[in-house]
Amino acid sequence: MGNDISFPRQQARTQRFTVGAPRTFAVSSDGERVFFLRPATATSRANGLWELNTSTGVERLLADPATLLSDPEDLPAEEKARRERTRESGAGIVGYSLSKDASVAAFALSGRLFAADLVSGSARELPTGGGVVDPRVDPTGQRVAYVTRGTLRVVELDSGEDYAVAVPDGEDVTFGLAEFIAAEEMSRYRGYWWEPGGKRLIAARVNNAPVQRWYIADPANPGTAATEIAYPAAGTTNATVSLHVVSLDGTFVPVLLDFDYLNDVHWSSGGAPLITTQTRDQRTRTIYSLSPDTGAVTEIAVETDPTWLEVTDGAPAWTPDGRLVRIVGSGDEYALQVGDDVLTSGLQVRRVLDIANDSILVAASADDPTQTHVYAVGETVEKLSTEDGVHSAIRGGDTVVLVSATLDSFGARVKVGDHEIESWAETPVLKASPRMLTLGERNLRAALLLPTGHVPGTKLPVLMDPYGGPHAQRVVSAQNIFLASQWLADQGFAVIVADGRGTPGRGLAWERAIAYDFAGATLEDQVEALHAAAAVEPDLDLTRVAIRGWSYGGYLSALAVLRRPDVFHAGIAGAPVTDWRLYDTHYTERYLGHPDDKPEVYDSNSLIADADKLSRPLMIIHGLADDNVVAAHTLRLSNALLAAGRPHTVLPLSGVTHMTPQEQVAENLLLLQVEFLKQSLS
Repeated sequence: MGNDISFPRQQARTQRFTVGAPRTFAVSSDGERVFFLRPATATSRANGLWELNTSTGVERLLADPATLLSDPEDLPAEEKARRERTRESGAGIVGYSLSKDASVAAFALSGRLFAADLVSGSARELPTGGGVVDPRVDPTGQRVAYVTRGTLRVVELDSGEDYAVAVPDGEDVTFGLAEFIAAEEMSRYRGYWWEPGGKRLIAARVNNAPVQRWYIADPANPGTAATEIAYPAAGTTNATVSLHVVSLDGTFVPVLLDFDYLNDVHWSSGGAPLITTQTRDQRTRTIYSLSPDTGAVTEIAVETDPTWLEVTDGAPAWTPDGRLVRIVGSGDEYALQVGDDVLTSGLQVRRVLDIANDSILVAASADDPTQTHVYAVGETVEKLSTEDGVHSAIRGGDTVVLVSATLDSFGARVKVGDHEIESWAETPVLKASPRMLTLGERNLRAALLLPTGHVPGTKLPVLMDPYGGPHAQRVVSAQNIFLASQWLADQGFAVIVADGRGTPGRGLAWERAIAYDFAGATLEDQVEALHAAAAVEPDLDLTRVAIRGWSYGGYLSALAVLRRPDVFHAGIAGAPVTDWRLYDTHYTERYLGHPDDKPEVYDSNSLIADADKLSRPLMIIHGLADDNVVAAHTLRLSNALLAAGRPHTVLPLSGVTHMTPQEQVAENLLLLQVEFLKQSLS
């Protein structure tokens, strides 16, 4: 690759430098083999399934999409929707499942089902009853379940027999799929779970009939019918979800449990199936054990919080010897609890990575929230990652796969003992040089990026580049996350990326400081970060300050120019939420409450009523195919601005979703934003 390529084009073409990188790791229970996805060749974009022999260090390609498919990929509509929820932009094999002994893998390609013999290294297509979504091999390796058109089906690997085990009983009913809210907000992307013995499954029945219908049209193609979506906006009715134990002969045992939200199901050999639920206000979480023979449940733990309870990743679950693993609030910390014992102190446990009898792997932050490390928690707490950065891990037997990103290196390095799995991701044409800062009275974590070769004493316009909302960090000790910010800095800006209250890694009180007050808390923290950064870097010109962001960052950008024009002189709002009554139940009600109970909170945190305050240049960008933050948000704000006589710019993106995966669109968006900022701040 030549160095004459522009960064915006390179970033768009490589999907933010993820194409070619190894991903989606699994380790056999004996630790002898590591499985992962990576393109079949260094020049391919389609992921294949690979194996690493941990004894020899030899890598072997097990399944190559180029040899398994003769036609271009054609995904079922259900799979396209699933990928939008997971923000999956990869091609080829994007997920797979393993049998317990790692002898068989199952995966989908172009809506077709494949099974790989992981001993011989061969793969074959299996006959199916339709477009395949979320195939999962049973733990014994004898059969594969999958979903097609809302029906849960099973294929026997020996005979090829394909049969339905759970068939929808209504037009709006599905079996085995996660509902919109679970996938978008709870990170639960699946709707069925195999019994360890492979003879039964727990299947979620989702009835979307009670959910209001919205219609997303494609104005650029008026001959195309609008897409109907079931969207549970704040204060409206959610999908009805129930659970059933389904045998291979189609026998149903209803799970005798009603709930508002299903967080997760865990079925392992460590104990009875676990079911974790939340109340609608998310202040109570209950963990049940299930008798699969009768459908009866037993309450084994109840957690409450006066504000809300987070959905935890990797837990609740059983240890192999039958102890309950949870992430619990302990004082102001997220702590690991096993049985009745809290095993961590001084850490913010972010997720459980692996569970064994003698130790549990967790990802956690200590005193620096920009870093996440891997710890083995047992009789003692051992830190396994040593470099400053962001780390995660997968384990099987005694083999640990350590995935590490640092400020000094591009992408993530994947180490298995002394072996490093090679990445074929492109090297960016620039390197970010963030200056990591702790700012203001709240010790806000921030990164300051100046133009490459900046001459001290030269005043620079400032660009705030936040996400700024809950559940996501922008300020982490990893190189790639700052690449676009560095490119923006190189266009002549001092770029500040700041994480305020509500962002993870700093404890319960920090996260809950935004309760009922998105607008106040998150905007105050951006202002504080800006002024505190100017106190340590004299080249920041506070008479020329802009702000840009996407999704919550888009909301924050529009909010900034509407409510603090004394600080912010231009804004770019990408896919912004402008009226929280139009956003989904689980996210919005967690932070703002139910709109019927707290209408004044929704009014004070939404932007429509502020339209007549606009006195600064504002560009609003929105994908018209966005089914997460629908384009109505932008249109309502634009209409209010027009009614108030306030000039503004709207950039509608035909056919673009919340991810903006299209290469040309993604590239030009960056270029257009820079031009807008330079004109607005000149």
